[in-house]
Amino acid sequence: MNDSIGYRGRFAPTPSGPLHFGSLVAALGSYLDARAAQGEWLVRIEDIDPPRCPDGAASTILRQLETFGLEWDGSVMWQHTRDAAYQTALDQLIQLGIAYPCSCSRKQWQAFDIYPGWCRDGVCDPTQPVAWRLRSDLGERPIQWQDRLFGAQQFDPAELGDVVLKRKDNLWAYQLAVVVDDAEQQVTDVVRGLDLLDNTPWQRQLQGALGLPQPRYLHLPLIVTAEGQKLSKQNLAPALAEDERGVRRQLFQALAALDQAPPQALAAEPPATQLHWAVANWSLEQLRPAKHRSIPPSASPGD
Repeated sequence: MNDSIGYRGRFAPTPSGPLHFGSLVAALGSYLDARAAQGEWLVRIEDIDPPRCPDGAASTILRQLETFGLEWDGSVMWQHTRDAAYQTALDQLIQLGIAYPCSCSRKQWQAFDIYPGWCRDGVCDPTQPVAWRLRSDLGERPIQWQDRLFGAQQFDPAELGDVVLKRKDNLWAYQLAVVVDDAEQQVTDVVRGLDLLDNTPWQRQLQGALGLPQPRYLHLPLIVTAEGQKLSKQNLAPALAEDERGVRRQLFQALAALDQAPPQALAAEPPATQLHWAVANWSLEQLRPAKHRSIPPSASPGD
């Protein structure tokens, strides 16, 4: 954590579609944790994968945040403008000997649980395009940290595999971009969904190699359907409500999903009133370290 500045959090969605109820819970948890600490809350649009980012999706996300009263500080950071910063970081990792080119395709190693590291000592097929991977077997292992909700964590990155930093199509991969951008924005606290918990070892490994500050981490329980499936854009989770009544209801339900026990009367109040109460009463101690939360029956805007 960077102790030279106050609390600085962020919400960093991929604009592959509009926000859904699970996204709202993650954004709200991040927002409340920052505001309760009298800190800053930033928004970053992680649009490094253009094929996954339809036109207008980012604008929709920003409008949704505003509709729910989640106002951010400063300018929005757009990852598609950050190519030079990512390349500088990759060059540094190459110079350190912990990033290497890899010609292997997923089809070639699909029989293995993780990529076997075939190109660590030289590109297997120099005639093929290459991705750049992180050597997960180097540096301090295992990676250990204290999650603010789930407690002590320990992972050996080598058991997770050599993650891709830059793809064969020259698009940047998530792990490198998020580390570089968190450092650039001086993020002190990362609050996000539990599905990203096992990404943290790679990110801390990169932070250590690049000499970057290591933020604190708080991973939130995932919102799942009645069938136990994670809400996501990939499984066509419905977009957040846009009508006034639906917005109030879903914001209240998101507070309940974060175990904040909002008074029932708050459900009829506009977002500004709900958020004012929520910031004043934010309690991490009330948040139960369960892996999942079921989506409330009426969280779909169509109900």
